[in-house]
Amino acid sequence: MSHNSTSALTRTRLTLLEGVALIVGANIGAGILSLAYGAKNAGWPVLVFWVVVAGIFTTISMLYVAETSLRTKKNLQLSGLAEKYVGKLGSWLMFLSVTVNSIGALIAYTSGSGSILSEFLGIPPTLGSIIFFIPAVIVIWFGLKATGVAEKFITAGMGFLIVILVAASIIGPGLKTEFLLYSDLKFAIPVFSLTVFAFLAQYTVPELARGYSKEQIKKLPKAIILGMLITGILLILVPMAALGLTGPGNVTEVVTIAWADALGEWAFFTANGFALLAMMTSFWAIGQSFLTNIVDKFKFPSEWDFKYRFISLAFVVVPPFVLAYSGLVGFVDAISIAGAFAGVIMAVIPVLMINKARKVNEQEPAWTCGRLAHPAIQTVLIILFSSAAIYTLLGLFNLLPGGW
Repeated sequence: MSHNSTSALTRTRLTLLEGVALIVGANIGAGILSLAYGAKNAGWPVLVFWVVVAGIFTTISMLYVAETSLRTKKNLQLSGLAEKYVGKLGSWLMFLSVTVNSIGALIAYTSGSGSILSEFLGIPPTLGSIIFFIPAVIVIWFGLKATGVAEKFITAGMGFLIVILVAASIIGPGLKTEFLLYSDLKFAIPVFSLTVFAFLAQYTVPELARGYSKEQIKKLPKAIILGMLITGILLILVPMAALGLTGPGNVTEVVTIAWADALGEWAFFTANGFALLAMMTSFWAIGQSFLTNIVDKFKFPSEWDFKYRFISLAFVVVPPFVLAYSGLVGFVDAISIAGAFAGVIMAVIPVLMINKARKVNEQEPAWTCGRLAHPAIQTVLIILFSSAAIYTLLGLFNLLPGGW
């Protein structure tokens, strides 16, 4: 089989809505479930500030990737674009970014699904995670073709459940102003890493670029901006409802557990059902992309060769499970670490890629970032994301206060 026929590199034409749904679907996963807990010490106003900042700069970084893709004749994934414009080191750093981000997210889904199914079924969390893993692993094994269209509907369904829960929180028990206005800047910086992770959908951009024909290419930046705007609104609303309802002292690592308890029995299955769906769809997308990246990077003969697929899938599934129950990494810690390190690579490499792609100018792009690629904006982007990574690293060694 050719590379294109065994991976997600070829796409049918995307509508604007499908492009938006792909970005929102990629973003709405572990990040949205962890933000309320991650921001409980810093406060909701601090979270809103970082959601806006991270949202703007991550969107700019995604637009850099979009322009780089449009300046390149061959359809390439992120590590391929990095190899072309930054060299072998850039390609390895991009692969490392995918690995750190994927394992961080999968650790979060492993422990998060275990917590929820433990509450649902009254079983140990480890068993809950194993039950979650069965459909998760089966779908990854068979590929994502069967779930392509379903992703759009499931994402819409998850959005609908969020609206119901937020509205019920405001109309029903009501949100306490003191819970929402509290802030402590001492804990502000770690929250940034969480918001970066919640927005980290750059991996979808090369695929989106392939989904629009030259005549429709203007839909690409629109899909990116709209998808990120909707994500940002949801990332502000869910913690607002959860923190405003339960208070910082009662919020749980997976937000829906405490949120549902505060709303009453009817919300238990609604809130935690949403959380499980969000984790499952993200697990499929991240797991499948990680598996294909492993096959590509190590030049395995075929993605569908049984032996190599088994090895790749084992690498996708076993480390997150072991780390989730090792006691070394919690749900929110995993997301913060992944956000910081994947975030810094996803800030620096797209800047280098777009600058080199503009010099090489392999083909005239149908759309460009224009002034968004100004050196001043690129410098702020790199400083902001690098600082968050350094802070997270120092926090891990207890040299700076943790955020939660």
